[in-house]
Amino acid sequence: MTETSPTKSSGTDFIPTTPPVSAAPAPAPAPSLAKAEGPAAPVNHSDQLARIEDKAARIEDKYARSEALLSRVEDKVENASSRMNEAARQADLASLRSEVRGMADRINRLPGTGALVLTALITAVLTVALMVAVQRANLDKLLPPSLGGQPQTTSNP
Repeated sequence: MTETSPTKSSGTDFIPTTPPVSAAPAPAPAPSLAKAEGPAAPVNHSDQLARIEDKAARIEDKYARSEALLSRVEDKVENASSRMNEAARQADLASLRSEVRGMADRINRLPGTGALVLTALITAVLTVALMVAVQRANLDKLLPPSLGGQPQTTSNP
């Protein structure tokens, strides 16, 4: 492979010994290119560094937004769970109220103290009246001996 140079080489003046007058301005851009390349490299690195810092800042912003979004989601989940807990408590309270109401209805159907005292008095009076009637009719023999009944005797002829 052969490389082609930008300047044409011709025979003996391939390497000039003295720079021609017209060639003097040509080398001047070469040092300026070298100067341009010298500062261009740090500028290029600083540009790359600036771009990297810019990307890092954007990533940090995205991370901060994601973190804020996650904290909002977490707050919403906490609020929803507290509402669900409150609703469950309300349901528990409602079922407890219905149970208490049912028990209150059953208790209210039970006889009161007055009815129990009246029943006891009537039972005592009737028991005494029946015992007196049994004794007057001479039916003591039918009562068991532990209640004061007379022992039954069998007669043998």
